[in-house]
Amino acid sequence: MAGYDVNVGKDLLPGLLSGQDGLAKLVEAVLNQILEAQVVESLGADKHERSEERQGYRNGYRPRTLYTRVGPVTLQVPQTRDGSFSTDIFRRYQRSEQAFVLALMEMVVQGVSTRKVNAITEELCGASFSKSTVSALCAGLDARVRAFNERRLDGNYPFLLVDALFFKSRDDERVVGRAALIVSGITEDGKREILGIRIGDTESFSTWDETFRWLKSRGLGGVMFVISDSHGGLTQAITKHFQGASWQRCQVHLMRNLLSFSPVKLRGEVAAHAKLVLHAHDMVEANRQLDVFIEKFGKSAPKAVACLEEGFPDAMAVMALPEKYRRRLRTTNMQERLNEEIRRRERVIRIFPNDESALRLMGALLAEFNETWAERLYINMDEFKEWLMKRSESDAVSNVVAMAL
Repeated sequence: MAGYDVNVGKDLLPGLLSGQDGLAKLVEAVLNQILEAQVVESLGADKHERSEERQGYRNGYRPRTLYTRVGPVTLQVPQTRDGSFSTDIFRRYQRSEQAFVLALMEMVVQGVSTRKVNAITEELCGASFSKSTVSALCAGLDARVRAFNERRLDGNYPFLLVDALFFKSRDDERVVGRAALIVSGITEDGKREILGIRIGDTESFSTWDETFRWLKSRGLGGVMFVISDSHGGLTQAITKHFQGASWQRCQVHLMRNLLSFSPVKLRGEVAAHAKLVLHAHDMVEANRQLDVFIEKFGKSAPKAVACLEEGFPDAMAVMALPEKYRRRLRTTNMQERLNEEIRRRERVIRIFPNDESALRLMGALLAEFNETWAERLYINMDEFKEWLMKRSESDAVSNVVAMAL
């Protein structure tokens, strides 16, 4: 969305300190100003302005309610005579918000909600609603989430980032653990893209195997590096589906493992020295720092030493790339913001009413992130393409030499 200048009137400022109502009025005022700016931009002229740039004329307003977590707000949506004006405020904002509210509504109609959920739902949606209303709303949103999650994947994705997020869901009368398997990629053009999400019973070889097969059936290809943690089932599935690709073990996850094997009093020192190994500017320096680490902690933290020695080769796979790409591709941190946003909503819900509700909320949120990511470049890939070309030339020379021998 483009940037717009908005003004907050003095009459709204005291209300900011009065709780939800004040915040709702502020959101309402800001969004209505954005709508005004958007219609001016669309028509090429302000109200009553004579301009050669004008593309059309206004035709009043249509009120529309937007449900938010600070309460319902009423927006005055501008209309044009030819009906050409449209805004992405509802499309982009309400999809994840609606999924969040629907999860709460499902809990209420199923009789599994807490007092906190009841209070939030009544504030957002009113005192009562029927199962049929909830079902109809869910069906509409499910179609949009499905369109995002099953779209065709065109082009190559040299870098794949893979992570799992765990949550609780109801299955009939039981509360069960579930895993949300989320896969993102970086395109040849250097843009980030969320490729899909699957809900599984757990994080295992079979669930990841099924997930990667599903992504490839939708067109996923051109994978050269996969970044993930070291879960056994996941790495097995990566090896099976992406032969020839390098696996980069997430350095953040490795560091967590290291510290869990370290005596509490040494954890700060272990972390500082491990960073010297993992963040080295070349492999000569990395190996030198690894020797220092082994010498220093061989007796005081032997399990941490064993962990780093075992994980070192895969955690340093990124060193094969040009230096400018290493910082962003040595961890799965790109996924962390996604996880944080999902967790923020999950903390209110605590236990999803069913798997479909979890997929609806997470899928809607990921779809919105994907739209935001598509608007900006994440990594300039020019140097990577040059590196690829040089590597191809080097491989060709090696093959000629091998054939001559």
